[in-house]
Amino acid sequence: MADVPGVPLPDGVAETAPIFVISVAAQLSGMHPQTLRQYDRIGLVSPGRAPGRGRRYSARDIAQLREVQRLSQEEGVNLAGVKRILDLDNHVRALRRRIAELQDELEASRREATRLAGDVERKYRRDLVPVPDAGRQGAVVVWRPQPRR
Repeated sequence: MADVPGVPLPDGVAETAPIFVISVAAQLSGMHPQTLRQYDRIGLVSPGRAPGRGRRYSARDIAQLREVQRLSQEEGVNLAGVKRILDLDNHVRALRRRIAELQDELEASRREATRLAGDVERKYRRDLVPVPDAGRQGAVVVWRPQPRR
């Protein structure tokens, strides 16, 4: 089931799937269908469209309709303010997804850098030994073991 409270969805149906006709969406959101049409016209909640151009609402759309109703009725926010709040919420959600993507990329880059550093370390010449020199930055001495007698 989707994580949208109070919106019944069959197993395997995503919360973004446009499956509810306007009458069902109106009933689930507690609004009149004409209100849903008005909200679509002003861009508050934009449902998907069926091939015949009929509106199809997703569980996420219904949750958004409920939030519009809560903000306007309980918080006293006008529709322009509600639209701004929803736009900002959507922007924050998109930014969070992008942050998660970037964190995954960063972790993959770190793993690759660690792997490459290991490759380089395995290729070090073991016969070169750095020797500190008081007058200079340092020197490299080639060490050649003496044959055992």
